[in-house]
Amino acid sequence: MGNLYRAISADGSAFAAVIDAKDIVSQIEKIHETSAVVTAALGRLSIAASLMGYMLKGEDDSITLRIDADGQTGQLVAVADSRGNVKSTVNNPVVEIPLNSKGKLDVAGAVGKNGTLSVVKDMGMREPYVGVIPLVSGEIAEDIASYYATSEQIPTVCALGVLVNEDLSVRSAGGFLVQLLPFADEKCIDIIEKNVQNMRPVSALLSEGTSPQEIADMLLDGLEPNELDSANPVYKCDCSRSRTEKVLISIGKKELLSIADEGKDTEVSCHFCGKKYIFSPDEIRHLAEDSSDE
Repeated sequence: MGNLYRAISADGSAFAAVIDAKDIVSQIEKIHETSAVVTAALGRLSIAASLMGYMLKGEDDSITLRIDADGQTGQLVAVADSRGNVKSTVNNPVVEIPLNSKGKLDVAGAVGKNGTLSVVKDMGMREPYVGVIPLVSGEIAEDIASYYATSEQIPTVCALGVLVNEDLSVRSAGGFLVQLLPFADEKCIDIIEKNVQNMRPVSALLSEGTSPQEIADMLLDGLEPNELDSANPVYKCDCSRSRTEKVLISIGKKELLSIADEGKDTEVSCHFCGKKYIFSPDEIRHLAEDSSDE
């Protein structure tokens, strides 16, 4: 499970959320059998979704982050609930490209730099909130910070990191969000900027055993940080046979009867966890009867 910790400055003007998500990203690599650079890319997006999901107020609220760009990964999607539990998927799990100019996994090269980041918040309203921004870099953390600045007008610092071993296992993974409230003064801003500049990469800190609480204290050093709360989010898919049936019903009676007439079992695989649901021709015909499409 992950380890998520949140702290707030003594005057309430700055807030930090930090997560150690090694176990979550390890599960992503195991489920999707991703190459190193895709593990890093989908891992970063999933870490961001977990942090952002945990900030939601309602118990049944959820957030979906989607990147559509011109890189070889194709579309990346991460969905998180209000407890920070997350699930994710990617069109192309295996991408092999050279390291970037810094000798690191080229996430931006794999994801693409020309495209959009979409943020969908389902908070139980009639329509979900949808924010769409152009990608800033394709490195994901900068794109998340840009989303907050552009769509929610919240000054935000975001760092996301995933270290992958040569055997493709995850060495460390995590990230943080630091946000300023409207009444934060220049002194507070200067302190946080200095703290962030003096910090080593979050993935390196986590790899060395630094805890999320210790990282939060580094981020808010000089602002008298106090613990807000903590949680242990996991990679969690909420697919089920009943949900899969609803998806099949939505394709329409005519199409379902056509599938049933082929006389073969129908296999539906979940994109998020890989679980397979098998439906016999008779079961497909039964679902066709429940479809309103003629």
